[in-house]
Amino acid sequence: MPKTGRYSGLIRPISYFVDISILLSLALQFKFDLQLNLAFYLYVVITWILLSLKSNFYEVYRYTKVTRIVSLTIQQFVIFTLIVFAFFGYFYEYGRDSSRIFLYLGKAFGLIFLIKISFYYFLKKYRKDLGGNYRVTVILGKTKRSLQLNTFFKHNPEYGYKCLKVFDLNKSENDLDTIFEFILKNQVDEIYCSMEELSNKKLNSIITYADNNLKVLKFLPDNKDVYSRQLNYEYYGFLPILSLRKIPLDDALNKFLKRTFDIIISLIVLIFILSWLTPLIAILIKIESKGAVFFKQKRNGLDYKEFYCYKFRSMKPNPEADLHQVRKNDKRITKIGKFLRKTSIDELPQFYNVLLGDMSVAGPRPHMVSHTHMYAENVDKFMVRHFVKPGITGLAQVSGYRGEVETDQDIINRVKYDIFYLENWSLLMDIKIVFLTIRNAIQGEKKAY
Repeated sequence: MPKTGRYSGLIRPISYFVDISILLSLALQFKFDLQLNLAFYLYVVITWILLSLKSNFYEVYRYTKVTRIVSLTIQQFVIFTLIVFAFFGYFYEYGRDSSRIFLYLGKAFGLIFLIKISFYYFLKKYRKDLGGNYRVTVILGKTKRSLQLNTFFKHNPEYGYKCLKVFDLNKSENDLDTIFEFILKNQVDEIYCSMEELSNKKLNSIITYADNNLKVLKFLPDNKDVYSRQLNYEYYGFLPILSLRKIPLDDALNKFLKRTFDIIISLIVLIFILSWLTPLIAILIKIESKGAVFFKQKRNGLDYKEFYCYKFRSMKPNPEADLHQVRKNDKRITKIGKFLRKTSIDELPQFYNVLLGDMSVAGPRPHMVSHTHMYAENVDKFMVRHFVKPGITGLAQVSGYRGEVETDQDIINRVKYDIFYLENWSLLMDIKIVFLTIRNAIQGEKKAY
């Protein structure tokens, strides 16, 4: 049976062709001789295709968000830049000025991104205004989630889904044979099933029907929390295994991108800011109170390992520093310390921790060891945050959950944001967190004390 309402199989190959054509045509500015030109062209084509397959650069669907497209483009740009520079490093005798190489890559990726995003919005407008490029769907099971999905389809025509009917499986007239006949008659493309109303027998029948009739089958998670998680599907031999979550930073490429980002940002801060700011802060701290300029404290990091976290000292030396969190109007805080904490300048030495590899620029904020033990025993899923490196700033902090933990809800929400971060990490998310942190520091925050 032929598929209906599907993307043309030519769209992705055409996208490859257009992007590679841009890269090759703009490469003419280097004015290589014929032999080197052919070598560079072959190098670009092969590495671009391999990189795109690895990075999923062309895995853009009707439900893909713009932020995902931007993130993919940035990731592709960073890695392909290294690939191009590697070519010029190998053929050093034919080297070109780095500004020319960056200009080439900037033009190429500017055009590639412009075409990619324009086509994305064109399809959305085409679906919404002209009703084209749509998928015909049905939903099996009349539940709260399935009705929400039906409402989503109706109110978001730009996604291109046309839901014909929601079947209540508890009604006798809606037996599977009748539903299958309706699907065939109306040339339905995709079947959405509510897990809540399906027995194993019905589920197997629907799967068999979908496979035999080339129908896309998707499932709505029921009220069981496990179905709402980012489950990772793997095979041990021929045995399918589901793992609880897939962490993007377990991927070697993503690890490399994040570590590169961390090193670049930390070097910028250490060389261009802390090199001159540290002596000034040190003088002010010493004038007001006796004690060390830097304060170091044990925190728990990746895989729960302990490390020393560095800060500018903002309090008078006291025996409670490792036991009690800072509170509003805390008498331990010095005058210069109040300013340092309000502007988050006291956190800047942690870029040294980032350079050492103990921390990241963005990630779950590390707690004092004593607090970590307490939260681990009392807060559900608290330990999950230790699957990734802790950060100087984090998604929870820019979302309003920084500073003192005043209520149980504060730490619970902080953990929720931390888990979302580690399950949905992208380089673009880190960049966004950094910008929001800078904005919040300039504007000032209520809980920065």
